[in-house]
Amino acid sequence: MKTITRSCLYLLSNSLKEADFAGRIFTLVLFKFIFIFILTCVGFTFHGFSQTKNGILVDYSKTKEVKKRIQQKDKNYLPAYNALVEKAEVAMNEGPFSVMYKKRTPQSGDKHDYMSLGSYWWPDPSKPDGLPYIRKDGQRNPETLSDEVDRYSMAKLFKNVESLVWAYYFSGEEKYAKKATLLLETWFVNEETRMNPNLNYAQGIPGIFDGRLGGIIDLSTKIDQLYSPIQILEANHFFSENSKETLFNWFEDYLNWLLTVGSVPGNDGKIEADAKNNHGTHYDAQIVGICLLLGKTEMAKTMLENAKTKRITSQIDPDGSFPLELARTKSLGYTSMNLRAFTYLAIMADKVGLDLWNFETDDGRGIRKAYEFLDPYVLGIKEWEHQEIKSVEDALESVKVLNLVAASTFGGINHFKIARSISPGTDLNFLLHPLP
Repeated sequence: MKTITRSCLYLLSNSLKEADFAGRIFTLVLFKFIFIFILTCVGFTFHGFSQTKNGILVDYSKTKEVKKRIQQKDKNYLPAYNALVEKAEVAMNEGPFSVMYKKRTPQSGDKHDYMSLGSYWWPDPSKPDGLPYIRKDGQRNPETLSDEVDRYSMAKLFKNVESLVWAYYFSGEEKYAKKATLLLETWFVNEETRMNPNLNYAQGIPGIFDGRLGGIIDLSTKIDQLYSPIQILEANHFFSENSKETLFNWFEDYLNWLLTVGSVPGNDGKIEADAKNNHGTHYDAQIVGICLLLGKTEMAKTMLENAKTKRITSQIDPDGSFPLELARTKSLGYTSMNLRAFTYLAIMADKVGLDLWNFETDDGRGIRKAYEFLDPYVLGIKEWEHQEIKSVEDALESVKVLNLVAASTFGGINHFKIARSISPGTDLNFLLHPLP
């Protein structure tokens, strides 16, 4: 881009020297249109994003076609589109959200620090003060989603931003984009309300830990909802230059925190980067996504290449199962959750020229094998035989949607079969990952 600009300026300078007054006016107008044309062709390139290029987890050429189909009232997409707009309308009247609005204050004394509580930890009924809390795997303590802490408001923020920006993308209604910009600036940019770029006090356990490395999962399972919205808002100039710089600096600082803190033992004795279950997969997926958002392609490639041995080989058994997820009380839910992270790693790897999707170890461990393990359950051939204290049907629906994503991105007979068995629904993935 710099070379093109220098060449244009050189030609402009010579042309102006050799022209009379009328010729100079014509030359200036001509070069103005040429320069606008070049910018249009090159695209908006801050942090490596262009509307003509693929996104981090989506293919914008596909979503552009879906947008055209929606305008043509295609019944295959209208249910999901109408549901999206409905969610966006609700989101217009919610928020903004901020870490400053929680009732509790972290141990640091700074409300700008994000704070949450361990999901499955409850007051000990045998103790007068309930301390220390005790664990009940799979049973969420409602206190963890209260306004005492930040987890619910953060999840609400991410979901609302996702709904608002995609509603803007497909409808063209700028009110949705403006509201999403306000939400992002309140949480990440404005000095009075922004979150500090750390999770030092995430998933604390009263009476035991103020925060745990495992709390990184709070963002790693949600932050992917922001990648495309940020790209779309940026490309369409909804951020001021100062807001844009501050926002991307936040992600830069948070990435550095992840790489530093996530790779050393925390106060719970664990290293999140070395987690052998879905925590490890999501840790990698989060870092790769942020790297791609910031244009750090080589760092992303290194993380993705290492995932072959660090994640696939260590987490997936030769039969395609995730043994550490099957051991949980919500075995199918956590299996689906982990498969989602692996799928996103494969999609991002594909964006940078790596193939995690077809990677398989000598003894048959691989992401596709994990899908094959679940196929009989999704297709109704077998019933889930592991413990699942929540809804098996809901978890299987999540797996079906993952098959939709897989079919749209990588193809595959079984993925198409399962994806086409889903009637046109209200899930956003019907719009973001359309079938051919």
